[in-house]
Amino acid sequence: MSSTTLPAFCEGIRFHGEAWPEFDKHAASAVIAEGQSAIADANDASAAYQTLLVADALRYVTLQVCGSKGSGHPGGYASSADAHAALMLLGHTNIVTEVGHHAPGFYSAMFLDSSLEAMGIHTMDDMMARFREREGLLGHLSGAIPGLLAPAGPLGQGQHFAMAGAYLHRDKLFPVTIGDGGMGEPYVLNAMMHFHTAYPEVTNFLPTLIWNGYSQEHHSMVSLHSNEQMEAYWKGHGFDEVVLIDAKEYDDAGQEGAFVDSSRFSFAGRLAFAKAVLQGADRAAKSAFSGRLTALVIKQLKGAGVHTVGAKSHNLYPADTLDAAHIVEGLQRRALPPEAWAIVRDNLSRAGGGPAVKSVVTEFELPIPPMPKLEMQAFSKDEKAVPATAMGALVAQMGQADARFVVTNADGNEASAMKNINDALKIRHPTQDPLYNQEPNGQVYEPLNEDACAGFAAGLALFGQRSIWLSYESFAINGWPIVQTVTQAMAELRRKTPAVVTMFTAGALEQGRNGWTHQRPEIEGYFAAMMRNGNVFPLFPCDANAMQVAYDYAACSYNKGMVIIASKSPLPVYMSLEESRAAFDKGAATIYESSGGTKGTVVFAVTGDMIFLPVFEAKDRLEAEGYRVRIVAVVNPRRLYRSTDVAWDTVSQPEANFLDDDAFNALFDGDLLFGVSGGPSAPLEPVMLRSRAPRRDVVCWKRGETTATAGELMSFNGITAEFMVDRTHALLPEEAVEGGAYRFG
Repeated sequence: MSSTTLPAFCEGIRFHGEAWPEFDKHAASAVIAEGQSAIADANDASAAYQTLLVADALRYVTLQVCGSKGSGHPGGYASSADAHAALMLLGHTNIVTEVGHHAPGFYSAMFLDSSLEAMGIHTMDDMMARFREREGLLGHLSGAIPGLLAPAGPLGQGQHFAMAGAYLHRDKLFPVTIGDGGMGEPYVLNAMMHFHTAYPEVTNFLPTLIWNGYSQEHHSMVSLHSNEQMEAYWKGHGFDEVVLIDAKEYDDAGQEGAFVDSSRFSFAGRLAFAKAVLQGADRAAKSAFSGRLTALVIKQLKGAGVHTVGAKSHNLYPADTLDAAHIVEGLQRRALPPEAWAIVRDNLSRAGGGPAVKSVVTEFELPIPPMPKLEMQAFSKDEKAVPATAMGALVAQMGQADARFVVTNADGNEASAMKNINDALKIRHPTQDPLYNQEPNGQVYEPLNEDACAGFAAGLALFGQRSIWLSYESFAINGWPIVQTVTQAMAELRRKTPAVVTMFTAGALEQGRNGWTHQRPEIEGYFAAMMRNGNVFPLFPCDANAMQVAYDYAACSYNKGMVIIASKSPLPVYMSLEESRAAFDKGAATIYESSGGTKGTVVFAVTGDMIFLPVFEAKDRLEAEGYRVRIVAVVNPRRLYRSTDVAWDTVSQPEANFLDDDAFNALFDGDLLFGVSGGPSAPLEPVMLRSRAPRRDVVCWKRGETTATAGELMSFNGITAEFMVDRTHALLPEEAVEGGAYRFG
């Protein structure tokens, strides 16, 4: 085949190599036959030969695309290329990764199987032009790239996506590549161990450790482990079988050290290693499908087959261009014979049943039961009710309507006044015990690890299944990063998927006796900052009725992150169900307004529920002094921004509802505006930003302390009726109000 008859997608490929030995014998046609989705036999010599072809094609494209920008991360992926090639040729293309730095290699796989054509990338030139550019192939995996199942950025997240996929699709294998740099994150194996204990029948995920001796800038923490120690490490976390392929066993080039570069072997040695990887991957996959928890470990030097090795291969810098001698040499070493590219395209475009963009599970909306009509309890305004318990009843209904629905909670539903969830859905536990609502088939997943809770719930939502993560607000930060990752990915998806729904209870004000360890509402500032993303909605129901509406609103949402903050204590009811629905639609609602008053209007804009207690006490005192008071529950602050404040039009399934100026002013106009929060002031930003009140102040959380009561803790933070009355006197002096100096309007 001459260069003029190269497939069109090869336009832009810089170098071509000589034909490999016995090419005509082993690569006359694609080893995955037309109409098939995998190789027929992992022991076939031609299958091993073409596995090596695919691995080198992946390395070549990865290095050239990174070199085109003098940027990106080729080294870690290079040592995984053999495993990636083998898994794909075996038909296992639902592959996720823990390693965001492997992105260029995963993009190369999507380019070679033609999936990237869905985003207008048809040739190598196109790919180089779009790599690490806006509207292109961003530096780490996202939800926007055709054919890729899940995002990858922070280490320690990929296994959650693999387990979610395996839970939802028992007939498919979900390999997840893990770098040994990420093995320094202890919750990777911890999460898989707990999942296996809870779901022993779900073994169709395959952690694939790329053990290359290095992390980003230095040796990995497991670089000194022996093979026996590595196997014991996995088996100590519940794995039944560890398939370990060590490139050192096939080295015929006399390389020093425990980690070697298979691309330096003789051609016969390279083929022997490719055959071992293919057969090992096949054995591991079959073991995983047989009900045995299995890991695949590929031990080979980082950077194998690209421009250099070790941590120095990790990423390119501006000087590492396609004209640099070491990049050119690396590309020339990996350059394929021209006739090989069509074979690679044929194999990968058939693997798994077609290009990934047309075959992997996340390219389709998952069929799920219709959203049930949730039966809500209408609490009257003359009673007290527990918001968390009211929501728990609805979560129970959701689980009863959908057998795959999962509730995750690390610290226990019963401790958060949601025992009704456990009563209805049962804690998933190998020890059956009715006293503790434990059953092996329960729908409540309770690892004592917020990352595992958040990861499984968020992974299920990304893959198309409703779920909910419940936590103490004070501990939520330990799991929030993966929710942030998933909600950002959901903003880019080309399909609808249920929102990530979370509810954080036992807020700071309820945790006086526990002290500051349980008083960390600062995380609300994190949620507030994400409101401007366009698809993140912190919700602050003010009572048990609003709580039920908040959950219904969240559960009916798509491609969003819905964060509900509420208490587990009996609290007054301020709004009916219908009033609550109207409040969430507008973003806020007036729950109290004085009928008279001559000293000026004081407006309280409040996020939370228990925090209303000192606000109403302040109201009583101010009314007695002649002030007019309006109390506004800010339940959905994202709706209170101006449309130009939020990137709502950049996200999938956009929600463009923002409260107009007239309605906003009707709620918040006054002579003095108090923003009041039991947490930080950040969620009130849209109110303070738009308010026309001539005088404003904020009353909010400062820091934690051990106290006997919520009132004492609020007092420690200056959240008291006395403080609010005193500030009113300071900001609205009586003589100035009477003279009209501060009278609004």
